[in-house]
Amino acid sequence: MKWIEYFQTLEQRPLERLGLLVGGLLFFWILEGAIPLTKLSYKRNKLNHAGVNFTFTVLHLILHAGLAVLIVQLSDWCRSSGVGLVYWTGAGVGLTVLIGIAALDFSSWLVHWVMHNQPFLWRFHVIHHSDRKVDVTTGLRHHPGDSLLRGIFFLLLIVVSGAPMYSVMIYQTLVVVSTAFTHANISLPSQIDRTLSWILVSPNMHKVHHHWKQPYSDTNYGAVFSVWDRLFGTWSHLPAEQIQYGLDRYYPAEKDESIADLMAYPFQKRGD
Repeated sequence: MKWIEYFQTLEQRPLERLGLLVGGLLFFWILEGAIPLTKLSYKRNKLNHAGVNFTFTVLHLILHAGLAVLIVQLSDWCRSSGVGLVYWTGAGVGLTVLIGIAALDFSSWLVHWVMHNQPFLWRFHVIHHSDRKVDVTTGLRHHPGDSLLRGIFFLLLIVVSGAPMYSVMIYQTLVVVSTAFTHANISLPSQIDRTLSWILVSPNMHKVHHHWKQPYSDTNYGAVFSVWDRLFGTWSHLPAEQIQYGLDRYYPAEKDESIADLMAYPFQKRGD
């Protein structure tokens, strides 16, 4: 199958993968201007805000370029050793794709839940939530410690699922598009957004997760599919017009665009 061959070798074409990321960001950046959800009053301007978030995006990509080597090796080891659900069940191509996507999406939900519930790991994830102007560039605003933990959980679920590289790359393509889509400052008709949220993480569903006040910020952990939040009781709803971004504590608003402070924050002594 040509589409399997395409995704099987996509990891070997980093410029093409980067093009998918940049293309998605640009598409939703333009869409934000056409159908904005809310008027965001940036501290300086949108480009300066994007510059801060792109710095973390570059760090995220550098880290995951290193992890990509481990991902390939681990996926190949699972195949040669027959380890993982896809090999234990004798799954065909279609079921293999579904198992791989489901397992890797669960890894995204699980690591997200863990970071919100483990105080030390939360310090790293705070950097993502400290953005008070959530737009398409917020999606990859992750401290390197946050990105590393996500990578570890991703590797663990590759072993559990046995996901071959084509399944891994299909999921990574989905999550790149979904991340841009769910963080973008775009307004969808409420009925469309609500219908989407029964299967996929929709923009308004994820914006609830960025609401400044708990318990809303401790719900809607999903990356691509909403099933995990519905299954584990972490799904919630809040009208879009009531959502206010940021945090009610943990990180000072005046430093939410200071790269040095954001990088140092997890390692500073505090009485949180």
